[in-house]
Amino acid sequence: MVRRTRPALILLCWGYQVTTPSDITSAHDIRDDHLLAALLDGMDAALFAVDGGGRITHWNRQAERLLGWTAEQAVGRKGLGGWAVRDADAADVNDRLLRVLRAPGGGGPRQVQEFPLLRRDGGRVLVRAQVTAVRGPDGRGTGAYCAFSEVHAQLDLERNLALSEALLTDAAWAVLVVDADLRTVAANDRAARSLDATPVDMLGEPLGEFIGAGIEELEGALEHTLAGQAPDGPVEMWLTLREDDCREDEYGLPVPRDVEGGERCLLGGFLRLGSPLAAQAAPLGVAWVFQDVTRTRRAARRVARRAFRDGQLGRAARAAAECADPMEAARLHLHYALPGFAEHALLDVVGTQRDPARAPALVRIAQSPEADAYPLSPEGVAVRYGAGHPAPQAVERGVPVRVSGASDTAAWAAEQRWPEGTEHALCVPLRSRGRGLGALTFLRGAGRRPFDRADTAFAEDVALRLAACVDLARATGGS
Repeated sequence: MVRRTRPALILLCWGYQVTTPSDITSAHDIRDDHLLAALLDGMDAALFAVDGGGRITHWNRQAERLLGWTAEQAVGRKGLGGWAVRDADAADVNDRLLRVLRAPGGGGPRQVQEFPLLRRDGGRVLVRAQVTAVRGPDGRGTGAYCAFSEVHAQLDLERNLALSEALLTDAAWAVLVVDADLRTVAANDRAARSLDATPVDMLGEPLGEFIGAGIEELEGALEHTLAGQAPDGPVEMWLTLREDDCREDEYGLPVPRDVEGGERCLLGGFLRLGSPLAAQAAPLGVAWVFQDVTRTRRAARRVARRAFRDGQLGRAARAAAECADPMEAARLHLHYALPGFAEHALLDVVGTQRDPARAPALVRIAQSPEADAYPLSPEGVAVRYGAGHPAPQAVERGVPVRVSGASDTAAWAAEQRWPEGTEHALCVPLRSRGRGLGALTFLRGAGRRPFDRADTAFAEDVALRLAACVDLARATGGS
């Protein structure tokens, strides 16, 4: 069997290393030649190689596609001058290609060069090339290979990489990337802070591990984006973190969630990520770019809520001014205060026959909506509240009382003599001319948040108007 020896060829380009042995059989040599040709032609980068004298030894299909010169026309030529490079530039380009061989050690590190090349049709193209020395068995440089691409295409690639790197480091926007299974694959620090986590903890985890209420809406937007139906504009989502949704007190009971402290408003868009190398468009995942606008939205919501409530108070005052009966004016105030604030409103006043030694006996004289548990007579209906009920407490103490239901909401509401489904209550005292006249109670169901300080302030405004009406009715001889 004939054996032949040739210098080893090592190609280092785009992360690949290909070595052809220097001492192999002819059969292996043939197979390796085919393998090397297939590797060179399958590369995404244009590539050619030169020996120590500047003669072209390899020319792949990408170089043929970019410049128009075929491998048969290029391989074996001495230098690039006169065909792939203008004669005026030939000496400079050839010197820059072989400069890596003159470095100490027989071959320098990879060098990045930019120079103009000629297409077969006579046009010029500016390329960015990576030039690397090819070492022989003795470690000396025997040639060089040049992997190149058009400068504009390379700059576009570098800009895309730089943009991705900037977004995932110190961008002003939060960026979170999920794969096709909706598992987190990347998140910058701002996104992790918005979700009360760290980028490391989020890797490989579904978003449901960090988000409680609102996760269905978020996952729906991600799935629509993967299907190529991304939302047209920015999407505003109110989400609750799972830690906030599962808080418990010292006795293991769930802590009522306050909207102002638990929910977060995230405004952003969804971008479908696809591979530019795939023959068919295959989604790699979705990038969610968002900002935490919770403070801004909360402030805007408080302003809108306050404007609506002030408008309701003004409408109630104008309607009450046309009422000859003060109690009718009180009922109007009650009806106007209810929309957007609570499901039920109860007006209880202290009975005229009151024993100072006992808790105040309260009489229900108005309620909204009208169709409630107690059908009211013109004189009202006495309500037998139990010991520790918040309504008598508000009358005795002269301060508002806020309460929320226990684990058994139905039994708790029945015990407090409130409508079924009540979970949150706010009792505000009615006071006029230094006297306690009764209590105003607002009730909310399980689908609403507990009453907060802003709600208490609005209820006190309503109670002031109701107390004036009740006091006027008694002063003029009413019940």
